Amino acid sequence: MVLLVGPPGAGKSTFCQQTAIQGLMMERPTILVTTDYGPGDAEAALREQGLREVEPGLLSYVNAYHETVGLSASDRPDTVLADSGNLSSIGIALSRLQDRVGGKGILLIFDSLTSPYLLSGQEIVRFLRITLSRFVGEGNSVLACFDEGSGREEDLVAMMSIAEGVIKIEMREDRRLMSIVKHPTMKPTRVEVPITPPMGLDARIFDPALLKDFVLAQMSGEETASRGEVGDYVNLFWPCFARWSGMLWDPKRFPRMAYDLNRDDYPSMFRLSRTDKEVYDAIFPWRLRLMLRLMPKNLSKVKDIKKLIERRSQTLMPERVGIMEYLEEASRTDEHYIRVHENFDCWGLENMGTTMAFHLPPFIAGMCMAIEGMKGLEREWNAVETKCIGLGDPYCEFKLIPGEPDGLKDSLEKDGSVLRGIHDHMMSHLMGFLLEGKPLVERPRLGSDIHIHPVWHTMALPAQAGERFRTALRMGGAKSGKEVGKRLTEAGLMEDEAARRVIGLLRHCKVGKVSMGETIRMKESCESYWSKFWATPEIREPSCYFTTGFLNGFFSAVKDHHVKETRCIAMGDPYCEWEFR
Repeated sequence: MVLLVGPPGAGKSTFCQQTAIQGLMMERPTILVTTDYGPGDAEAALREQGLREVEPGLLSYVNAYHETVGLSASDRPDTVLADSGNLSSIGIALSRLQDRVGGKGILLIFDSLTSPYLLSGQEIVRFLRITLSRFVGEGNSVLACFDEGSGREEDLVAMMSIAEGVIKIEMREDRRLMSIVKHPTMKPTRVEVPITPPMGLDARIFDPALLKDFVLAQMSGEETASRGEVGDYVNLFWPCFARWSGMLWDPKRFPRMAYDLNRDDYPSMFRLSRTDKEVYDAIFPWRLRLMLRLMPKNLSKVKDIKKLIERRSQTLMPERVGIMEYLEEASRTDEHYIRVHENFDCWGLENMGTTMAFHLPPFIAGMCMAIEGMKGLEREWNAVETKCIGLGDPYCEFKLIPGEPDGLKDSLEKDGSVLRGIHDHMMSHLMGFLLEGKPLVERPRLGSDIHIHPVWHTMALPAQAGERFRTALRMGGAKSGKEVGKRLTEAGLMEDEAARRVIGLLRHCKVGKVSMGETIRMKESCESYWSKFWATPEIREPSCYFTTGFLNGFFSAVKDHHVKETRCIAMGDPYCEWEFR
C-alpha cells in the first residue's frame, strides 16, 4: 500500500492515472476508485495520458462521486456505484469487483481518500487499516492519494504509518517536487517536474442586450430587474456558506482561485470590450465612459485613486457588499489603503483567526489593472488585507499596490484547523436559525442581503475555473448538507419536518423560488441564473454545484435518498429541478 500525499492541484490524480496506464500496459487488472470525478472523466484523462484500447474486464471503476454529490450516473458494466460518505458501500463495491476480476494481482488506485475523510472523519483510518490492508494481504496492491492540509495532522500521520510506502508532492512556484519518503524497496528520491499555469476567463461569451439591461438595473439598485419573482438580492449567509464549505475541501488552492477569479474578472471584461463594441456599450453606460476618459494613464497618485474609490464606492452601494472609504493620510504613491465597513465576506465571522475578504480587495485590484490597461499601461495590481473582522478588527482594511505585496501568498493559504473553526461557527448559526428561528446574519446599515452579482462571483465564476473548483463546491455542499441533516435528526426532528425547515432556509436566503413535492423545483436559482447573461458553449451542464451537493448530502442523511439535478437554467430549462433516487 502506497500513500500519495500533497496539496490540492499538485498532480496526484495525474500520477494515479499514469500508474493505472503502466499497470494496464502490463495487463494487470486495475480498479480505479473515483471520489472527485466520474468514470467518464477518468477515461478521458487516461486517453489524454496515452491509454489506448483496453481488454474488456481489465479496467473497472468504483464510482463514489456521482452518488455523493447528486449527479446522475449512466449504467456501465465496468462500474459499481458507491457513496464517499458511506465507507461500507465502498468496501462492498471493492469486494464485488475483486470477486469479478479474480481476487489476486489487482492494482487498486484510490483517487482520493480526501472526500471520504471529510465526510466520515477518522473512520478513514480504520478503513485503511482493515479494508485496504486486507485487500493488500490477499495479494493485491493499493495506491491511494490524500490532500495534505485537508485533515488533522494526527490523522494523516496515522494513514502514513499504515501505508508501506509514502510519496509526497510539493509545489514550488512553477515546479512540482516529488519525494519518496518511505518505500520497502526504494531509497529516498526527489524528482522535479515543471507545471503549466491554468486558463483565465477570456473565453466567456455575453448577450450584450441582456448584459446592458442588467448593468443599468444593478447601478440603480432595482430590486427585481433580473429575478422577477424572488428579487435580485440574496441573504449573504448562503454564498459565504458555499465559499467556506468549498474551501474546507481545498484549503490551499481554493482561496487562490477565488482571489484570482475576482481579480481577473475586470481585466477580462475590458479586454473583451476592446474587440466587441456591443459589449463595450453594455458594460459602460455614459457615466462610466466619462469617468474612464477622465482617469489618468496610471493610478499611482493618491489623488487619482481617491477619486476612483469614491466614485466606485457610490456605484457599488446598490450591491451592498460593504462601505468603502479611502484612507488618504495613510496612503502614498503606489501604496493605497482602503477601509471597508460591514464587509459581506466577513460579517458574522469575528475573531476566526484569519483574513476573510475574497471579493472587494481583488475586485478593486482588477479594476486598477483594467483601467490602466485601457490606457496602454500593463501593470499587475494586488491587494492584501491588513485588518479584518475575521482577525477581530471592527472593520476590514486592505493595502493596494502594483506588484505583489508581502504576506499575500500566506494570507491566501488557509490552515485546516482555522477552516474547521469557521465551518463549525457557521453551522452553529445555521442550526440556531433552523431550530430556534434566530437570525442568520444582520448588518446595522446594509442589512442581511447582497446583490446577486457578488453572489455569482462566489458561486458562478467556478464554472470558468475548471473541474477542481466545481468539485470543491459540490463536495463542500455535500458535507455541509449531510451535517445539517444529522444535526436536525439528533435534535429530534422527523424526516418531513427536517426537510420542511431546510426548504424554508432556501426560501429565507432567497436562493430561488423553491417548491417540493415528488421533486424539488427552483425557479430563478441564484447559482445558475448567471447563464441568462453570459455563458461558455462547452459548459452546458447542471450548474447548481453547491446547491445540488447540499441537497444531496442533506437527504442522504435524513431519508437515505440521493438527489440529482435533471433540469437547470444553465441548460436552457425554465427552472432547476432535482429528482429523488
